[in-house]
Amino acid sequence: MTQNTPNNASHPQLDRADTRVRHDAGLSGALRGFLDQVRSGNLGMLPVVIGLVLISTVFSILNPIFLAPNNLVNLLFDAAAVGLIALGVVCVLLLGEIDLSIGSMSGLGSALMGVLWVNSGIPLPFAILFVVVTGALVGALYGFLRNQFEMPSFVATLAGLLALLGLQLYILGPTGSINMPFTSPLVRFGQILIMPAWLSYCLAVVPGAMIVFGSMRTNTQRRAANLSANGLSVAILKAVILTVALVFAVFYLEQGRGVPWMFGIFVLFVMMLDYALVRTKWGRSMLAVGGNAEAARRSGINVQRIRISAFVVCSSFAALGGVFAAARLASASQQAGTGDVNLNAIAAAVIGGTSLFGGRGSAWSALLGVLVIMAISNGLTLLNLSSSLRYMITGAVLAIAVIVDSLARRSRANSGRA
Repeated sequence: MTQNTPNNASHPQLDRADTRVRHDAGLSGALRGFLDQVRSGNLGMLPVVIGLVLISTVFSILNPIFLAPNNLVNLLFDAAAVGLIALGVVCVLLLGEIDLSIGSMSGLGSALMGVLWVNSGIPLPFAILFVVVTGALVGALYGFLRNQFEMPSFVATLAGLLALLGLQLYILGPTGSINMPFTSPLVRFGQILIMPAWLSYCLAVVPGAMIVFGSMRTNTQRRAANLSANGLSVAILKAVILTVALVFAVFYLEQGRGVPWMFGIFVLFVMMLDYALVRTKWGRSMLAVGGNAEAARRSGINVQRIRISAFVVCSSFAALGGVFAAARLASASQQAGTGDVNLNAIAAAVIGGTSLFGGRGSAWSALLGVLVIMAISNGLTLLNLSSSLRYMITGAVLAIAVIVDSLARRSRANSGRA
């Protein structure tokens, strides 16, 4: 007579396998996994973090004022507008597309703010809403041209660059600029408003808490599905390191003026887009289309709708970035959105780790990338170097970022074949 094994009986081989899985999920396993990813070419945000540390070190040696608290506060004020534009660029780059009209869209957004709010007296919230909706409509037009006529995004947005620039000049009229009241809430938001210290410290703790609670939630879901749950040691270590770094950053900035509301709102948008890209069906579809559009289409993803949504998000952020730029400069002029705005926004997204080839990137790459761009610009300004050197150095950093991305992509392909 055979004896059935109870359902809850221990099986030696299964126990050993489960122990090995749990061991690999610990700190040593996480370290081995990280090293394996680096060797396979999946560098993530490691290069940009190292680059930011090196840039800060070099500029602080050349001019100690660079790391002064108030100088860093001004850097964060300047980074918010370009960062918002770069945040939208991340979306189109994830699909392997490009938007060359982001600078003109931001300039048009600032011009519309001046005309609607200052000249016409429309309430500020409605003026901002109109600007963002205008950006969304422009993005929808780019998506329509890409889907219906297979017009390359390079060509469509280049045409949009010229058209939007002409519309900006037409709206501003012969005067060419509109000054905004210095006592207005928008200008105070862009130049002097600082978060309360207690709020800054509280917000610095939030990302670490989200990492721990997110890991706990994932473990609960895995246990409910009868899957092995990873230990919390790695998540707790990440949360502690991140929290210590953010709290120290807030403490250091509080030695000066503090954390600008303008930069805080930008980080809030980064967190919202990161959640959308990582946790929602739309975000997973974005990455799938960027990786292989045909495979995504065959799996049931509406590729055309995803493309339109990416251009809509990009142009909307560009328009909102124009509002932030107008708040920072207290004016809307013909020079808004021109010059190096396109270069800085696209370079920030790429330098931060978003691939030009599509399918890889994150919202945080816009944050890290714009900090690198603004650090270079601020440091060179403190050294009294000409803008020509700033352009050349920024271009060199962008070229290096693309080379690193290409080499990492080749390394991943080779490891995949192996």
